[in-house]
Amino acid sequence: MIAWGRSMFEGLYFEYPKALSFIVIYIACEAYCKLRSSAIYFPQAAAFTKETAAISALMWILKWLSIVLLILALMSPVRDEFLELEPAEGYDIAMVLDASRSMQAKAFDTVQQENSRFDVVKKIVTEFIDARPDDNLGLVLFGDYAFIAAPLTYDKNILKQIVAHQKVGMAGKSTALYEAVAQAVNLMQRSKTKAKIAILLSDGHNTTGEQIPLQVAIALAKKENVTFYTIGIGSEREYDAAALKYIAKESGGKSFSAANAKELQNIYSEIDRLEKSEIEHFDYVFKKYYYIYPLFLAFFTLLIYVYLRNRRGWL
Repeated sequence: MIAWGRSMFEGLYFEYPKALSFIVIYIACEAYCKLRSSAIYFPQAAAFTKETAAISALMWILKWLSIVLLILALMSPVRDEFLELEPAEGYDIAMVLDASRSMQAKAFDTVQQENSRFDVVKKIVTEFIDARPDDNLGLVLFGDYAFIAAPLTYDKNILKQIVAHQKVGMAGKSTALYEAVAQAVNLMQRSKTKAKIAILLSDGHNTTGEQIPLQVAIALAKKENVTFYTIGIGSEREYDAAALKYIAKESGGKSFSAANAKELQNIYSEIDRLEKSEIEHFDYVFKKYYYIYPLFLAFFTLLIYVYLRNRRGWL
């Protein structure tokens, strides 16, 4: 593989490098196939030598430049261009976040203790979004009620902006835990993928009565084949560990607990490993040809060469 440079020509190579051998054929022709023509002797011929030296040098340069450019075109300079298509199928993941009043509690992050639990969760969730480029992600927020803050989307930039704008209390002060399960399932209803994941995070107990009983929410999850990973944050007395474990077990998922930001980050990393998308990317390679450029230049150098020869009367 013969390549040009390493700046603007990086990745460029010749498809037919053996065409370089044509230059040997041309040199042989120059040496042994000289054009014979009749000559007339002029006693003052030496006087014209100096006048024609410059034009002869130019003609020589034009001739060789044309030949070199034509050979470069024959060698077919080319660059491989790679095209990666957007994944056609990945995991559908619902991130279900508790935004109740209790998420205002501070000191969850032992390093930046002024940050609330919700601030820490948003930061870690944003990192999780970045780690799932091939998946379809959505967001459910819950407090007094649960609502879909972002539908399933591949647009990670928009999703991260939506996460950044969420605040504690947007859905009320209480904790509609069971309704959050049902709303996560609702988010997945139009999903056609086999892998439907919901990551449910809460720091409290269900405190909004039983508009949607837990058994009904679980039945909905099973019907739609949604696997729940549940995360309780804070001390175990603060959140309903039994309910979170039950939701995870019945849906085929796993339950976690995090007493601080570091543990929560590790949990999201573990879930990322457990449910890593094994997506076959469709990469296409196509060739971009550049032979037209040396061919174009050769055409003009040959035109100039022929023009000068005709003007001098050498043909």
